[in-house]
Amino acid sequence: MTDKELFELAVKAAENAYCKYSGFSVGAALLCEDGEVFTGCNIENGSYPLGNCAERTAIFKAVSEGRRAFIAIAIAGSSDGDFSAPCYPCGACRQVMSEFCEGSLRIILSDGAYTLDELLPKRFKL
Repeated sequence: MTDKELFELAVKAAENAYCKYSGFSVGAALLCEDGEVFTGCNIENGSYPLGNCAERTAIFKAVSEGRRAFIAIAIAGSSDGDFSAPCYPCGACRQVMSEFCEGSLRIILSDGAYTLDELLPKRFKL
C-alpha cells in the first residue's frame, strides 16, 4: 500500500469523527505488518478528558484484535474538509505509539512521512 493510499483511508476515516465540540475531524489509518489496515477517528465527549484521538482509536482497535506489529500510520485532520495541512499526533498518541511500535514506525502526514523516533526522540519506556 502506498503512502497516498493510506493517507486517503485516513481522510475517509475522518468522515466518521464525532467532533461536535471542537469541529476538528481527525482520521487515522494504521497499516499492520500482515497488510491489514485499521482505521480510527476522533471521538469527543462533553467531559473533555474522556474523548479519544483517531490515532489511539486505530491502535486500540488493532491491539484488541490481536495485532502487535505495525508498519505505518497515516493521520489526516481538518476543520473545513481541506486535509492539506499536516495534523501531527498529540503527545499522548505519540506515547501510545511508543508502547506498541518500533521507532521506525512511519507516520504519514499531508506534508510527508516521519518516523516515530523523529517525532518522539528519547521517548519514555519502562
